[in-house]
Amino acid sequence: MNAHAATLGTAAAMLEGRLDDPFAFLGPHEEGEGLVVRTFQPGAQKVELVARSTESGGQPLATLEELSPGIFAGRLARPGPYRLRISWPGEHGAEATVQETEDPYSFGLILSDFDLHLFKEGQHYELARVFGAQPQEIDGVSGVAFSVWAPNARRVSVVGDFNLWDGRRHPMRLRHGSGIWELFVPRLTPGARYKFEIAGADGGIVQKADPLARATEGPPATASIVAAKPEFRWTDGDWMEERARRHAPDAPISVYEVHAGSWMKPEGEGAHVIGATLDWTGLAEKLVPYVADMGFTHVELLPIMEHPFGGSWGYQPLGQFAPSARFGRPEDFAGFVDACHRAGIGVILDWVPAHFPTDAHGLATFDGTHLYEHADPREGFHQDWNTLIYNLGRREVSGFLLASAVWWLEAFHIDGLRVDAVASMLYRDYSRKHGEWVPNVHGGRENLESVEFLKHMNSLIHRRCPGAMTIAEESTAWPGVSAPVEEGGLGFDFKWNMGWMHDTLQYVEREPVHRRWHHGDLSFPMVYAYSEKYMLPISHDEVVHGKGSLLAKMPGDEWRKLANLRAYYAFMWTHPGKKLLFMGCELAMPSEWNHDEALPWYLLEQPRHAGVQMLLRDLNRLYAREPALHAMDCEPGGFYWLVPDDAANSVYAFVRQAGSAGSSAPIAVVLNLTPEPQHHYRIGLPQGGSWREILNTDAAPYGGSNTGNGGAIEASDEPCHGQPHSAVLTLPPLGAILLRPEGTRA
Repeated sequence: MNAHAATLGTAAAMLEGRLDDPFAFLGPHEEGEGLVVRTFQPGAQKVELVARSTESGGQPLATLEELSPGIFAGRLARPGPYRLRISWPGEHGAEATVQETEDPYSFGLILSDFDLHLFKEGQHYELARVFGAQPQEIDGVSGVAFSVWAPNARRVSVVGDFNLWDGRRHPMRLRHGSGIWELFVPRLTPGARYKFEIAGADGGIVQKADPLARATEGPPATASIVAAKPEFRWTDGDWMEERARRHAPDAPISVYEVHAGSWMKPEGEGAHVIGATLDWTGLAEKLVPYVADMGFTHVELLPIMEHPFGGSWGYQPLGQFAPSARFGRPEDFAGFVDACHRAGIGVILDWVPAHFPTDAHGLATFDGTHLYEHADPREGFHQDWNTLIYNLGRREVSGFLLASAVWWLEAFHIDGLRVDAVASMLYRDYSRKHGEWVPNVHGGRENLESVEFLKHMNSLIHRRCPGAMTIAEESTAWPGVSAPVEEGGLGFDFKWNMGWMHDTLQYVEREPVHRRWHHGDLSFPMVYAYSEKYMLPISHDEVVHGKGSLLAKMPGDEWRKLANLRAYYAFMWTHPGKKLLFMGCELAMPSEWNHDEALPWYLLEQPRHAGVQMLLRDLNRLYAREPALHAMDCEPGGFYWLVPDDAANSVYAFVRQAGSAGSSAPIAVVLNLTPEPQHHYRIGLPQGGSWREILNTDAAPYGGSNTGNGGAIEASDEPCHGQPHSAVLTLPPLGAILLRPEGTRA
């Protein structure tokens, strides 16, 4: 075959979009004397080469010949940097439009061999700063360097508005041995929309969003957006320096869980609105002061990583590096975090490394093969959620997720990750019947790859991000979830105490007349309270899918429901363990949460609902102020029972103390979970003298009947309940009281 025929054959492959090595054909090539330059510009009238240097003033160097439709070629007599000057036909008889740009195929390799090696080993923890779409300057030319992992693809092109979404115009170079395709597109700037067009191993051609995109279009649109380099000016230096102390096991941690899209809706024209939600600026203006006023130490956001289906509440993400465009730009999200930190509030993100949705523009069969997911549906398909499971045994996949975790913590100063669905990751037979799962190499049900991933993740975060914490949503008895990795644990800082949530809600949902027969439901969680470092969760999962609101779970008429709820909150805030409450629970919502609607803030016009909010504000402040209530949340010495067994009266009493963690006073907590007040009830106390009633959930401002002890009681030397002193109390109906020795302070 002669050279001209070979050129035409390659041109045909170019036109048909099946050129697998574009740099071997396009751009400058030494052929005979001088260079031959080829470019593909379908629809162009004329293509010239002009000198790139400004001194030459764009001096013409050559006019290229159109060898076949769109394929232009010509000889460059004098080697050197050049630009393409392209004449496009004008519309409706108008003059031609002239475009000048550098030739993408005249630039050398983009990614270093070191970066490619780290990626292959799953140890490149700064993927979002190197791969994907990176605005940068090469040889003095500004543009965007694109790269994507698609090792089994036959061809990959970058497409966007800049090339009419035509996959023939910007085919990419494959870096052999890595599976990475790359291309530098000159003169492209942040804000450009793009995808990768992939001719897959299965014969299909699809356009995929960038897995490493740092910004995206707002759903339902699905394109990725070139993001500028992160250059946010942070003002939270003091917070970042001291946050390790705020996240220690002996610190008060009270978390307000928020779905950003439905906490509050915008009001009036000119408000910060994207779609029907507040954006990050609006949330910074409204949510941050609210959380601070309520006394919560942290806000936890349901996943804000980009996700196609709003009804998943973010739990089916595809943009593991991109804050959802629903709420604004990445810079706006950074501003929200900065505002939280200035107000003394930490930010925790829900993060989902367990699974991803099957949307065609996403990770599913990314290069025509099961690249990110397991091929075998017994390992790769989540039956519960109709999603795909990450193949964590593949180093590139685990490295992708590890880089995502680090990205949020480092680029956005996030204070912690709450890892979703850990139980589904740990067990190969999770929610599967016999024969529907594949045992591990030892024949067991443990997912060894996930275990290694979680250990690696926690070790990496604690090494690279001092003071950041990780929290596991894990619902089984897997040992050592919050134990250090070096001691054989998974390495999380805290674990959600799902057992506590289940047992205690089961108790308070019962009619009071039946509670005596189930007295142990409320006390049993203390049997395992220190088996992990726990967080007590009343999360969004408890107020959706027909479960009803927390208030609706309570038995009785409206007064009893509200009293039950107030007593339950007091029990939760005085029980060992950090706290988490889903938004709206502080309003005593009568109906369950609806992600399409704002919280019913109008309820605060009713004194009893406002009273519940006031109680939670006071509980948060007490919890933070009194070391007895938090300093030994994770140590057995911080709690002991006074009355664990009075089933007949449904009374519980216990003491919280700081122990060696401080010299503060102990707090005695007494609950009466019947609708009848208990008069003349003697309680043992650790010391004599006056005790002040520092909180009574039946107080009138909270919406109660004001039954109590007049603000103080006197403890005599009469022993009771194993204590050297005791006092006679009036216990309010469906109420809780907190007592502290008079004359002491935190």
